[in-house]
Amino acid sequence: MRTVRILEDASQEAIEAAAWYEYEQPGLGAEFFAAVDAAIDVIEENFLPLSPLPEETGNTGARRLILERFPYDIVAIELPDETVVIAVAHHSRKPGYWLGRSKPPGS
Repeated sequence: MRTVRILEDASQEAIEAAAWYEYEQPGLGAEFFAAVDAAIDVIEENFLPLSPLPEETGNTGARRLILERFPYDIVAIELPDETVVIAVAHHSRKPGYWLGRSKPPGS
């Protein structure tokens, strides 16, 4: 099992998206959270490799897991000891808006 750490910014994105979905349709926010949790489980269990990101996101080493039901990617960087989730990114957001989060601490 792989250790997965979720950055505060990514966690906040998931919370805000869930709140929006819940406002739009009661119960849908919980379904969004369940989808995010399932994606994190897939990453932890290393069930399948993360997919490459579009070219415009730069060469950060970040990869993604695309949610099936919702238009979101779980964007993560795989490090030797852990996988770090750096964004829960809606497909309509500017690609790579999270680039500043992908730098290791101290760089």
